[in-house]
Amino acid sequence: MEIFDRQQDAVGQGEKTLLVYVDLPNNRNLQNSESEFEILAKSSGLEIKKVIQIQRKTIDPQYFIGSGKIEEVADIIEDLDIELVIFSSDLSPSQERNLERKIKCRIIDRTRLILDIFALRARSFEGKLQVELAQLKHLSTRLVRGWTHLERQKGGIGLRGPGETQLETDRRLLGQRIKYLNNRLSKVSKQRDLSRKSRTKKELPMVALAGYTNAGKSTLFNVMTGSDVYANDQLFATLDATIRRVIVPGFGEAVFADTVGFIQDLPHDLVEAFKSTLQETIESNVLLHVVDCADENYLEKIYQVDEILSEIGAKDMKTILVMNKIDLIEGLKPHIDRDHDGEITKVWLSSEKNLGMNLLYQALSECLSGMMTQAKIQLDVASAYVRSEIHNIGYIHSEKMDEFGQWILEINVTKHYLNKILNKQGVKLLWQQKTPQMILN
Repeated sequence: MEIFDRQQDAVGQGEKTLLVYVDLPNNRNLQNSESEFEILAKSSGLEIKKVIQIQRKTIDPQYFIGSGKIEEVADIIEDLDIELVIFSSDLSPSQERNLERKIKCRIIDRTRLILDIFALRARSFEGKLQVELAQLKHLSTRLVRGWTHLERQKGGIGLRGPGETQLETDRRLLGQRIKYLNNRLSKVSKQRDLSRKSRTKKELPMVALAGYTNAGKSTLFNVMTGSDVYANDQLFATLDATIRRVIVPGFGEAVFADTVGFIQDLPHDLVEAFKSTLQETIESNVLLHVVDCADENYLEKIYQVDEILSEIGAKDMKTILVMNKIDLIEGLKPHIDRDHDGEITKVWLSSEKNLGMNLLYQALSECLSGMMTQAKIQLDVASAYVRSEIHNIGYIHSEKMDEFGQWILEINVTKHYLNKILNKQGVKLLWQQKTPQMILN
């Protein structure tokens, strides 16, 4: 169902673009937000012809910027043959329309730019639904832009109906599409819930990766899981949540989830649309908050991510800060930081150079130790290979061979892995931590 020509508002590849960065005194923005704004625009494949900075103490309710700056922008548009102007701040629908009429050029704001980047990056069926829903919710406040050909019609007998009818039709179709997308996402969310309940029932540990976009999250995920999730030096390189089962050295099997990267002032509609995807973060046993420690503004970016985590209900989770990219800081070596209670708070490493990964595995084993169980098992002669497997995955407290050539092992493994090996032929449970009596004397 097409309710409007979406291409009229889409950001085109290679469009000649002017970026207008508006610096407001009450902005709680990162120090490098102007640079980040430019990187965002380049991520859409635009041709950035010029970037201008405008200082404003207050926002003009009609045009957002002052009349003098509007004339300056209009002159630049004419001189450089600009096709698109992007503002770093969010514009109201009326401000957007007023600016377009004044400078005779297409205008979009930062939110529209981010939505467009998400549309470019989404690959999965769910991701595309989520992005379209966020786009339509944003568009719903700007419907009048699609019907400028009707603006000449005034009220009165014989003139009042057509424009109003078309606009109301457009709103109705838009509402139907939003309802349809919500229903489809609800079904996908239920499927995710079933998979999540299945993992919970099996007591399979979950580790989620979150962080500011371009912090190296997907690179770390690939190193730990042996996957080939797309990773590149750009904002929002990946959007779709990826889930993999992994053997964590010294611990056992766990599920890792890589989620969408965050950014300062992420549009609310996007956070809402991606909540089902981000649910993997909320349901995890440990959250790895990946940080680019070589970024001079990393503390502010940690704060931005924490705000979004708080918004989705993941603020109080067990979290380890993964201080990534230490190879970019001279003299910094892999190490672990602990708080005054001895709890691990940070792991310093480089996922790209594979430095300090053993420390991260150590930290995960320690944090997930509550999901481990002690047991005594018996392996018959034909199942002795399981002993070697347990050596690689779990911890063997003691081992001995009885007079029949069977191995008797006291082990420390995850409850999920214990159930898994007990399903193997020739493996017998003699004792488990939560069943303190011997089953076999």
